[in-house]
Amino acid sequence: MLVNGKWTANWQPVQAKDDQGRFVRQVSSFRNWVTADGSPGPTGTGGFRAEAGRYRLFVALICPWASRTLIARKLKGLEGLIPVTVVNPVLTDQGWAFGGYPGADADPVLGAGHLHELYTRADPGFTGRATVPILWDSRTGTIISNESADILRMFDTAFVGLAPETPLLYPADLAAEIDALNAEIYESLNNGVYKAGFASTQGAYDEAVAGVFAMLDRLEDRLTGPFLFGDRFTETDIRLFVTLIRFDAAYHGLFKTNLRRIADYPRLQAHMERVLRLPGVAGTVNLDHIKAGYYSIKALNPSGIVPVGPENVLRLVASAGG
Repeated sequence: MLVNGKWTANWQPVQAKDDQGRFVRQVSSFRNWVTADGSPGPTGTGGFRAEAGRYRLFVALICPWASRTLIARKLKGLEGLIPVTVVNPVLTDQGWAFGGYPGADADPVLGAGHLHELYTRADPGFTGRATVPILWDSRTGTIISNESADILRMFDTAFVGLAPETPLLYPADLAAEIDALNAEIYESLNNGVYKAGFASTQGAYDEAVAGVFAMLDRLEDRLTGPFLFGDRFTETDIRLFVTLIRFDAAYHGLFKTNLRRIADYPRLQAHMERVLRLPGVAGTVNLDHIKAGYYSIKALNPSGIVPVGPENVLRLVASAGG
């Protein structure tokens, strides 16, 4: 990680843990917002007006948080306004690297070797982990945001007039319900699989796995329509999808969340397939990057061997054009 702008230790998957051995995720550090007129957003400072070509999105295709933003960019028609740089999926001792893997890009901003160099350009005294996604402002040479939830909402509304307004991913009349369900899904499922995979005690693992499958059971019961809010597709469906599509391929085995597969949940499986077939979504899913990335985590897979399956997910993604 970076300490006062200097790389000080090899990358490790566990950012922090509590006294019970529970995995604790780092809080995002850059929380400015792009807005239609450049006024300040809910957090941070202003000055970041929505403009074509000004901003660049850095992502890892392994990462569910980054994939949220990629899906929103596709669905909101922002491809021509916001270019994307994809990092190498294989985690190195210095974290995310550029190039050197099929489908991974060189850094067009600094010509950097590693993502953490962009963090120190944005903040020379930065302390913490260099995470994806990041939204970069080419005009001021800084990171606007490294919080995927914020970036997703920027993409939903900030570029009105420059891109299609629909689908609206965070409609005002559902905002309170979306916020509540987002929080539950994040705690028990999106981050819950990580809490299981990176638990350092049996008790912490047992607690996390119970939460993961309790939430999957609840969501299976909830999905009586095509999406989590009936016929209306929202950002919550994106948040759920990015975990579902990785579950059988990575979390089930590597993170030991192996009580059941998504394939064992008919409604969740159907939801995953439905979202995957929305225009452009399959193009954000790269199972090779996902598996190469997760199985490169030495603490969990010291041999580095990448499994060949699961066949059902490989076939699904291939049939959807991913």
